[in-house]
Parts: sequence; structure tokens; C-alpha cells
Amino acid sequence: MSRAFVFPGQGSQAIGMGRALADAYPAARAVFDEVDEALGEKLSALIWEGAADDLTLTQNAQPAIMATSMAALAALEAEGLGMAHVSFVAGHSLGEYTALCATGAIDLADTARLLRIRGAAMQEAVPVGVGAMAAVLGLDYDAVTEIAAEAAGDEVCQVANDNDPAQVVISGHRDAVERACVIAKAKGAKRALLLPVSAPFHCALMEPAAAVMGEALAGVVVRDPSVPVVVNVRAEAVEDADRVRALLVAQVTGEVRWRESVQWLARAGITEFWEIGAGKALSGMIKRIEKDTVQRNFGTPEDIGALKG
Repeated sequence: MSRAFVFPGQGSQAIGMGRALADAYPAARAVFDEVDEALGEKLSALIWEGAADDLTLTQNAQPAIMATSMAALAALEAEGLGMAHVSFVAGHSLGEYTALCATGAIDLADTARLLRIRGAAMQEAVPVGVGAMAAVLGLDYDAVTEIAAEAAGDEVCQVANDNDPAQVVISGHRDAVERACVIAKAKGAKRALLLPVSAPFHCALMEPAAAVMGEALAGVVVRDPSVPVVVNVRAEAVEDADRVRALLVAQVTGEVRWRESVQWLARAGITEFWEIGAGKALSGMIKRIEKDTVQRNFGTPEDIGALKG
């Protein structure tokens, strides 16, 4: 059975995530300790004991989700179930940084610092209230793309995440996104609802953040990944460090082509997807994209214990 590890993105965060892993596995605790040191603060305390509103802040959520996924991977490695048993990796948005860290392309400390910069840059790129994102359910990618173009006018409104056959996320100026929701409902969408996010990610309004990430990535060592990484903006595997660096910059404004990425992996022979870290959002998407594949989740010691059993 050919396997891929997939790593979640923003929205999977929850207070307490990863704490049981850190208590059960010294290698998992070492991940949180290294991230704390890299950031110069106790992010682990915020993750385990802080306020949900603080954890949800983009500049905190991004490194926190990555740290939890890497802790889960460290626990799997401790049980002999890690990267030696995987053919490809992929991550949803910020999860792509986790995937690259897992392959050794970017060091853990650098990944944490990059995600802190990325989160802050995305938050600062657009004044609060100017942008918005919305999930459109029940219409396919082509239909939502047309709706976004119709709603845009002289503003930005575009597809941000092509998540699965019936879930497409749009992003841009708030007024344009709201217009798109009205049009989508008129054209048969089951739901079209604004998302509780602090900025319009993965659209042209993120150009200032892309510039910041270009500078940040230029100062970080990026290696060829040890396992091919299926990247968001191309929906295909990449194994070259220079391409990795360029595509991470493009990802800030580009689409998260998750549906196509999963389809690419299935065509490459992947039959089993392991979601590493907090939540089960990716597993649900993958099941809707490729019904004949197997999904498993690894975010707790119990998850790993069930696999060993």
C-alpha cells in the first residue's frame, strides 16, 4: 500500500493540542521546546493553556499547528512508523511548510520563524475589515471561478482554496466576496458563508505578504526534500530546493489546489493518506475527492497506539 503523509492548515488549531503527545513521547516534547526556543517565547504554553482567541491569531496559529504536526511525526518516528514508510508528502497552505520540514528541506527552527513571519505578514497585508473569505458548498470549481469573476468588478475576488468537489473557498475584498455569496446562492449553492478569518488569504491582496516572504526565504537554507512534496500552487511533486523556495512565495497569493493535489497523488499510486497533527479536516476532504483511498489520523498517543495494536 503506497502512503502519503498530509499536514493540516489553519483552522485545525485547538487549545491543548499536542500536549498528550509531549507527555507520552520525549521526542514530541523536544519539538515544542525547539519551537519555543526559536521564537523566543513559550508558544507551547499558549497552545496548551492559553486563550483560544490568542491561539487563533494567524501569527500564533501557523507555527502552533506546524509544531503539533511535527510533534506527532516525532512520535510516529519513535515508534518506527515515520518518513521511511512514505512515498510523498503534502500540506494544506501552511501545512506545506510542515511537509517541507518533515522532509528535511527546512530546519524546524527556521520553519517556526518563517511561519511567524508569514502569519504576521498576512495579517498586516490588508487592513482589518477590508478583506474576507467565504466557503461555497455544493458548486464545483469551474462554477465558483465564474461566480468570483462576475462578482469582482473592479475589486479582487478569486478562488483561494479548491478543497474538494463540493467545497471551494473564495477570497478578496469584502464587498466582492459578499456579492459572490449572493450570486452563488442564486445559482444553486447549498451554502455560501463568510469564514471567521482575519485576512483574505491566497489572493492578490496578499502581494505585500508575498514580498515579505520572498525576503525571509532568501535568508534561510532550503535543501532538496528527502521525499517528493506535492505543492499547493502546482498540484504536482517537487524535489528541487530552488523551486521549493519560489513556490512558497507564489503560494501566498496563489490557489491552494488541494483537490487536484489529492488526485495527482492517487494517480501516482497513493492508496493511504495519513493526516499528521490536529484535526481531521483533510481526511474528510480526501474521502470526498478519492473515495477508494484509506484515511487515518495521528494527533494523539491513542491514535498511534491503535495503529500499533
